[in-house]
Amino acid sequence: MKHWGLVFLFVFLVFEDEGNVLHAKADEGFVETKGVQLMLNGSPFYANGFNAYWLMYMAADPYQRSKVSTALQQAKQHGLNIARTWAFNDGGDRPLQYSPGSYNEQMFQGLDFVVSEAKRHGIKLVLSFVNNYDQYGGKKQYVNWARNQGQSISSDDDFFTNSVVKEYYKNHVKAVLTRQNTLSGVAYKDEPTIMAWELMNEPRCLSDPSGSTIQAWITEMASHVKSIDENHLLEAGLEGFYGPSSSQKQQYNPNFQVGTDFIANNQIPGIDFATVHSYPDQWLGSSSDETQIAFLVTWLNNHIQDAQNILKKPLLFAEFGKSLKVSGPSQRDELFNTVYAAI
Repeated sequence: MKHWGLVFLFVFLVFEDEGNVLHAKADEGFVETKGVQLMLNGSPFYANGFNAYWLMYMAADPYQRSKVSTALQQAKQHGLNIARTWAFNDGGDRPLQYSPGSYNEQMFQGLDFVVSEAKRHGIKLVLSFVNNYDQYGGKKQYVNWARNQGQSISSDDDFFTNSVVKEYYKNHVKAVLTRQNTLSGVAYKDEPTIMAWELMNEPRCLSDPSGSTIQAWITEMASHVKSIDENHLLEAGLEGFYGPSSSQKQQYNPNFQVGTDFIANNQIPGIDFATVHSYPDQWLGSSSDETQIAFLVTWLNNHIQDAQNILKKPLLFAEFGKSLKVSGPSQRDELFNTVYAAI
């Protein structure tokens, strides 16, 4: 989602399982997959959590750091056990990465604190490497860095194909994975508090609606991540739009294409579970509330069935919501209840 400030976001996972659920502390091991089920220490792991993109940004400021501790403490008190947040801030205000390969140690220590505090409160993390959008740098900042080095860049979508830009991204991935936490001494790639890495928040390539550009990029970058870190799960960060590999399902998309392919992208080796985002109020802004809810029900059920029957991988509903700026609490509650019922 582009406008993070509009709604409070939740994270849930979907799977079918027979038998009892055993709950384990977040620091007891790495989360793994077994078919459509997430597993922790041999038992099913049911994730229930939230998005908080700002954790590293706040933690890097000693006067704001307590907000991170409070958020994680309150999340734990409410039964949440997973948080998704950014492991990037490219250029701009208080960046993590000043320029390609040049890092702000104070910001990195903020991320160290986030990981350590999450561990202390028994909360797993999903950490994203880069943004599709301009906020916190994103792919625009990467292509601008390359353009400033003399690369011929025609659009922001060159992020996915330009060799120099791809090398910048790979180097950032390596820097994060091999980062040794200054508080715990544990490298991120060896830290079980981290549940998964995300290649990109909502990757989109509007210049190639066929999906082949995104398919090639995910394939290359998933292999790169796994070559450094064999411990952690990996997901692409997709919103769930259907593409040419399941053309009969494209009718269920909103009336636009973003160059991704839910089925093909998530079948790539190295992608361990699928993700879905859903914002009917933004995607179908001119439609009635009833139409938006009907879309959501179909969207949820299609992806649940596809994850179980085609992908045979776990499915994470990583973002969903409805802005209170354009609706009341009752409409938002209806949307939330629709998602919870499907799960």
